[in-house]
Amino acid sequence: MPRGIARDHDQKREAIRKGSAEYFARHGFDRASMTGAARHCGVSKALIYHYYPSKEALLYDILEAHLTDLVETAGEVEAAAGLQPLVCAILAAYEDADAEHKLQIDALAVLPAEMQAPLIALQRALVEIMSQALVREAPGLAGTEKLRPVTMSVFGILNWFYMWHRPGKGLSREAYATLASEMVLNGIRGM
Repeated sequence: MPRGIARDHDQKREAIRKGSAEYFARHGFDRASMTGAARHCGVSKALIYHYYPSKEALLYDILEAHLTDLVETAGEVEAAAGLQPLVCAILAAYEDADAEHKLQIDALAVLPAEMQAPLIALQRALVEIMSQALVREAPGLAGTEKLRPVTMSVFGILNWFYMWHRPGKGLSREAYATLASEMVLNGIRGM
């Protein structure tokens, strides 16, 4: 008789995802090993392989969970709410996800094309949500060649926050979201 799924299956999987993301981000995905990930997570290598058949499958699950959370979070912001609530929601979703975010930037490209495709689709969905928010704030951007560069510039402002921000020092995430939103809004309204 096959063994059933443990009651704590999802919690174990999440803990492995989180711990492995930290390990991969710290050591670089290419240099990291499943043995090292297991050690960092405090579990056996056999347990990791119980959940994931390969290092790439584990990376895929880390990135898929992270990007799905970002898209869902951004999608929950009411369309009429404006740019600032969207920026604030994205920065809040980035909190405690620095490792996942670093892996998204640094390691997505190492996955095979068939694993990259759904992740890239999630990234595009997030970009589309931001583009729509920007067009609502500055309708003149709609259909212009400026919309994509402006959209990607907003992500540039947000995506590197984890590199320099130190909790408890300087601006909070919320204050930075306000600052970033004001800079973008003042810029696009002045174009």
